Amino acid sequence: MKKLFKTILNTIPRPLLIRLSYIASPILAFFLKGSTYTDPIDGKSFKTFLPYGYGKQRNNVLSPSTLSLERHRLLWLYLKNETNFFKPTSNKLKVLHFAPEQAFYKRFKKLKHIDYTTTDLNSPLADIKADICNLPFKNNSYDIILCNHVLEHIPDDTKAMKELFRILKPGGLGVLQIPQDLNREITFEDDSIKDPKERAKIFGQYDHVRVYGRDYFDKLRNIGFSVNEVNYTKTLTKESIKRYCLADGEIIPVVSKKKH
Repeated sequence: MKKLFKTILNTIPRPLLIRLSYIASPILAFFLKGSTYTDPIDGKSFKTFLPYGYGKQRNNVLSPSTLSLERHRLLWLYLKNETNFFKPTSNKLKVLHFAPEQAFYKRFKKLKHIDYTTTDLNSPLADIKADICNLPFKNNSYDIILCNHVLEHIPDDTKAMKELFRILKPGGLGVLQIPQDLNREITFEDDSIKDPKERAKIFGQYDHVRVYGRDYFDKLRNIGFSVNEVNYTKTLTKESIKRYCLADGEIIPVVSKKKH
């Protein structure tokens, strides 16, 4: 199973993979029904989750029903319990979602109290095809920006961060998740590594260009963001972390833009 999933991830282009997953997901969910692990996004339970990983495979992390990973389930719990994202407000919140994840896409689309826009260069789920380093949006446009596991793909991540800062409203909220090695002080990148297999081995995925260290938060602060390094698993019980298949200690980078 692990070898099969790794081969699929590394050989099928992501846009096609997204389309195919809509067919495979209901079948996998049916055969893996159980009571050991629960996906908090849809409340469905399974005897096991699926393996996932472009380089090193992680066991028991991919939900068969929503196709969520650890980071998606953690973010869902945070948004639901700690923010007003799911709470109706008098004014519609303008939300921009980069590279929209399938686990969230249809659920966010259904929320009547948000003005929800998706963007990406290649995703079939994107409303607007756009380059994150040159966005077609006005200054101070969005109340909430979700940009999760995108920046590690971008050669000039500083330019991308500046664009995100530019379009976020003062007082707005952003979630800028990235794959991060918290044991690494300084971010590692090496443009000379071109081989996809070598990239997957070193960076974790064939199309990643760096491994972020703890300095990621300071880089965001240097752009102008206020940064809250949220260790949300600290608020959860060990039983919940295990049941939801979360990564204990994973940090959610929550950013904001000061009002002038």
